[in-house]
Amino acid sequence: MTDVLAPDSLESESMFVFREVAAEFERPVILFSGGKDSIVMLHLARKAFAPGAVPFSLLHVDTGHNFPEVLAYRDATVEALGLRLEVASVEDYLADGRLRERSDGTRNPLQTVPLLDAINTHRFDAVFGGGRRDEERARAKERIFSLRDEFGQWDPRNQRPELWSLYNGKHKPGEHVRVFPLSNWTELDVWNYIARESIELPSIYYAHQRDVFERDGMLLAVGPYSQPRDGETVERRVVRYRTVGDMSCTGAVASTAASPAEVVVEVAASELTERGATRADDRVSEAAMEDRKREGYF
Repeated sequence: MTDVLAPDSLESESMFVFREVAAEFERPVILFSGGKDSIVMLHLARKAFAPGAVPFSLLHVDTGHNFPEVLAYRDATVEALGLRLEVASVEDYLADGRLRERSDGTRNPLQTVPLLDAINTHRFDAVFGGGRRDEERARAKERIFSLRDEFGQWDPRNQRPELWSLYNGKHKPGEHVRVFPLSNWTELDVWNYIARESIELPSIYYAHQRDVFERDGMLLAVGPYSQPRDGETVERRVVRYRTVGDMSCTGAVASTAASPAEVVVEVAASELTERGATRADDRVSEAAMEDRKREGYF
């Protein structure tokens, strides 16, 4: 007996999760940034409810430092599918003083407050996220149905068993549940599925030329939110992005992979997860992600 799920089994499990949430909750929402995992989630939701429409709206917490290619994809997808998109803007919170810029310039950690406010304002009781257990140790601890208290916080010691794929969505007023349909997928599973389903992605997931500089072992793009420091040399390199977040803390990788099939080969040979290899915000400390999740982060 094996613990590895075949692609069809992963797809079936994820679609089952979407249908369970539709049956158990009143106001679910899908976190949709235009990144590959949220794109795969939306694709699975469409298949789960076909030929009907997706019965959920979308929510994006926009840092104001997102890659323009990703935002363009987000908006085009929403328009093409006729979906409702709610945007919680970190920029708005900075403008009116509810948040302050961090000294390191990254805004990913600033997403928590706008996210929780949007959940409360719209009374969302289930929030789909694209987190996977293979990405990072804190995410490996989390269940598919993950309870958040009335403050939006996560207690890793207070999680419910999910024996035989039975999910408990019960929650008190003010609480909500984060739901992770891709929890059992790996990065390689995601790319194999993208290839199999011919899912379109933003162009930055494939090899392209970009001006970058190296910092802490990562290739950061030259742009309005990330500039080289003294001693850091700008080079024109052929790169792609494994994960997409705030431009100021998301690194590219040197790559010539120009198609899903080529990315599959590349990912299969990689020894680092995409977050470990390319996300500076996860390197603040060994517990950086868990600390943020306890406060209400994705």
